[in-house]
Amino acid sequence: MTNEDGEAFGARSWLFAPGDSERKTEKAAAGPADVVVLDLEDAVAEEGKPGARSTVAAFLAERPLAERDRLWVRINPLDGPHALADLAAVVPARPGGVMLPKARGRGDVEVLDHYLSALEVAAGAERGSTKVIVLVTETAEGMFTTGTYKGAPRMVAMTWGAEDLADAVGASENRDADGGYGFTYELARSLCLLGASAAGVAAVETIHGDFKDTEGLRRRAEKVRRDGYRGMLAIHPAQVEVINEAFTPTEAELAAAQEIVDLFAAHPGAGTIGHNGAMLDRPHLARARALLASGGRA
Repeated sequence: MTNEDGEAFGARSWLFAPGDSERKTEKAAAGPADVVVLDLEDAVAEEGKPGARSTVAAFLAERPLAERDRLWVRINPLDGPHALADLAAVVPARPGGVMLPKARGRGDVEVLDHYLSALEVAAGAERGSTKVIVLVTETAEGMFTTGTYKGAPRMVAMTWGAEDLADAVGASENRDADGGYGFTYELARSLCLLGASAAGVAAVETIHGDFKDTEGLRRRAEKVRRDGYRGMLAIHPAQVEVINEAFTPTEAELAAAQEIVDLFAAHPGAGTIGHNGAMLDRPHLARARALLASGGRA
């Protein structure tokens, strides 16, 4: 997917690491995650937030600039007391991006853009260099604004959350008897996907809470990729390789996509083409090209 500036961003795995643990941040950064999200929000207790800011800022500052592109920071919500302090601490250390939790709509991203611009200029960084991923369904209000993010500054991806949404609506559980998400939370997943598509950015699936359930993670990751998601959040290093594999097109998928592209290239005036007993049209061609692009073969 590309944002309004035409910038492509494709990260399969987004691994959280608690910002107050040097050991866990070191381990996460040394692993194969496409993006490591140093967490200043849910993973850090209230009394530990000032220390976690300092830990994350120091961790970032110690890395070469080229390595920081994949080191992002989840700040605290904009409507709380910590977000500005989080940004003031970490932006001078130039993280690759910021995750904005509990977003209520596009206006929150615009406010964040203003904060980031001022801090980037003050730190001597290029204005606009800090990218943004937005958590869009963690509040009841946010559920109604998932389609408002087109053209939001800096935003390259959208993701969703089920746990904070359950808290927001007063639910005692967000799962059905069979273990799947209830209707409200499946709706949140769909709204995130549709909102990301409308905005032209990547949709990123929420966490799989049971980090020991490797097969369940694999099935879910493969399913949401078929649905249109381009990556997934992870809460444990053991989940990263599974996610990377699930969101990487197989050789068979790439070969089939290339066959479709070649067929249409050989018949440039055709709107539909018969192939293997089915009729292919232009949406099939668009999906084939997108798959090849995600596999680096566009």
